Amino acid sequence: MIIAIDGPAASGKGTIARRLAAHLALPHLDTGLIYRATARTVLDNGDRLDDPDRAVAAARGLALTEYDEDRLRGAEMGEAASVVAALPPVREALIDLQKTFAARPGGAVLDGRDIGTVICPEADVKIFVTARPEVRAQRRALELHGRGEKVDYDVVLADIRKRDERDSGRSAAPLRMAPDAVLLDTSDLDVEAAFAAALAIVERAKK
Repeated sequence: MIIAIDGPAASGKGTIARRLAAHLALPHLDTGLIYRATARTVLDNGDRLDDPDRAVAAARGLALTEYDEDRLRGAEMGEAASVVAALPPVREALIDLQKTFAARPGGAVLDGRDIGTVICPEADVKIFVTARPEVRAQRRALELHGRGEKVDYDVVLADIRKRDERDSGRSAAPLRMAPDAVLLDTSDLDVEAAFAAALAIVERAKK
């Protein structure tokens, strides 16, 4: 079973994907980390994030098991990942990596922004997770505060909206809900309720 979970930043898709993968004993890939790792490599090399050649070189050198997640989290890396993800050559360079992961025997759970539309259009289950921008900004602010970062809610909200606009408006694999995806709005759901709702969607698809 392939489960594709898409949605904007801080919608809860990553948490839902991890919980589903653990519950169903399936491997999980947070594809956003791939773009964050690409951006981190570009910055570490002293290159510009919007340089397609440098970003593609960074993407092609990635290994899925070599992430230092601590260096990939935080507001700065989220913004940087959104910049490199908007480059069509970068997305092209990373497609095979993601498709190979999804093709594992037994299936997989992948979350990102173009899983159900580009990476796994044949997925058995497609869920589009969303929430109101204000709710997502509050969640992200709490996450960043928990990491010890200085947080300004208005700045976080502005960043969320800017990333939504960039992700939805890019020419390559824009963020959008697949026609056969199930919409899951987590604005008024806690973690347990959101997971339960997602699991119910999966169970219905298995019948």
